[in-house]
Amino acid sequence: MPKRKTNKSAAKRFKVTATGKLKYHKAGSGHLLAGKTRKRKRSLRAAGTLSKVETTRVKNMLSV
Repeated sequence: MPKRKTNKSAAKRFKVTATGKLKYHKAGSGHLLAGKTRKRKRSLRAAGTLSKVETTRVKNMLSV
């Protein structure tokens, strides 16, 4: 049987936690920061976790 390949673009964007959840960095903190509130920029710093529906889809890409 051939082995499954890991989707490398997904592997660079997501990390699996010890409990099996998927962490990712939120979008929108790269540029045009002057127009965003402090609160919004602060919340963009924290890592996000994927929903249950998206987790199964991305785990297939990661071959986990």
